Amino acid sequence: MATFNKFNDFAEQLGKGIHQLHAAGHTLKVYLSNATPSATDDAVKTDLAEITDEHGYPAGGIDVQNDYTETGGTGTLTGVDVVFTASGGSFGPFRYAVLYNDTAASDNLIGWWDYGSSITCNTGETFTVNFGASILTIA
Repeated sequence: MATFNKFNDFAEQLGKGIHQLHAAGHTLKVYLSNATPSATDDAVKTDLAEITDEHGYPAGGIDVQNDYTETGGTGTLTGVDVVFTASGGSFGPFRYAVLYNDTAASDNLIGWWDYGSSITCNTGETFTVNFGASILTIA
């Protein structure tokens, strides 16, 4: 399982109210990229190129159906695992799955997962972004 990495600006954007992580708040999505992210990026979607919309990969990625809860002073962002399925051809290559706020005016980036090497999904293959028990926690 790839490790989540946050963009530094995400911490500032939380404080400025750019992100509403709860289910009734903003829509968070995951898209795929082969461009190398950096924690110090300006943290908007146009800073990190998305792969081409083709063969089952949708432009803008997939909604994670996010929710946010707090227990004992720790906030937890959860989501439904995202599954991309290649059909009628392949999509990729990509190495990174990127989480962003699709509702924010600038499509602000939150974080990414690095899968270690470039991946191409061929017809009939799937790629799953598995969040495990949570996407991230804030303590």
